[in-house]
Amino acid sequence: MSTSDNTTTSVLEVRDLHVEVANSDANAEPIQILKGVDLTVRSGETHAIMGPNGSGKSTLSYAIAGHPKYQVTSGSITLNGEDVLAMSVDERARAGLFLAMQYPVEVPGVSMSNFLRTAATAVRGEAPKLRHWVKEVKEALSELEIDPSFIERSVNEGFSGGEKKRHEILQLGMLKPKIAILDETDSGLDVDALRTVSEGVNRYKERENGGVLLITHYTRILRYINPDFVHVFVGGRIVESGGPELADELETNGYVRFTADTAATQGA
Repeated sequence: MSTSDNTTTSVLEVRDLHVEVANSDANAEPIQILKGVDLTVRSGETHAIMGPNGSGKSTLSYAIAGHPKYQVTSGSITLNGEDVLAMSVDERARAGLFLAMQYPVEVPGVSMSNFLRTAATAVRGEAPKLRHWVKEVKEALSELEIDPSFIERSVNEGFSGGEKKRHEILQLGMLKPKIAILDETDSGLDVDALRTVSEGVNRYKERENGGVLLITHYTRILRYINPDFVHVFVGGRIVESGGPELADELETNGYVRFTADTAATQGA
């Protein structure tokens, strides 16, 4: 069974989320990174989260995915009303959450072919029939302009940055999650790779009616992936939300207005 059903609406809700990480100084207090995040992502919606370095954008993605480094101290995350924070990492994936990481990890000794089939079996609840699976993989590789020989190479081992990102989107298309979180998928991509990766995201959204949470510094990817909502992330929280016009403002003026307002508020 697929994790996605495009006849139903899925809802990821983040409410008053606070997250901290351990301090490098063992005697010091943990560092609070997220300071009350509220966000709702529904099927068929694309949300772009934009903000300066160190604002907590990636922390939000890892907290949703269940990275053990990030400790949720208060607030909630639910998917279709189910408590995501009570789920293990693999349970979150089976429930329909997907994270494309900014820095995809290498898995020596595990081929892309075995990795994808094992992951698909886990999220679908049964092993894909081999004949259909081979056809499915071949079509997905072609759409993303990935050399078919890569499928027998170890996961991400020796891949360029662009090749790793294409393979993240390959996984997205094969696993068909309900909500896809893309953490700076555009970083390190040349123009051609950016276009190919963006088209892959758009295909996923159209075919699966998937919800997309796109985390980025720059507006260039938004020329290919049109957001329904844009959120400005500063100081561990969303400080303003709007439509695509908000991204245009950020492209023109940067984050100065928002960082200044946040600094003034925190200093008050």
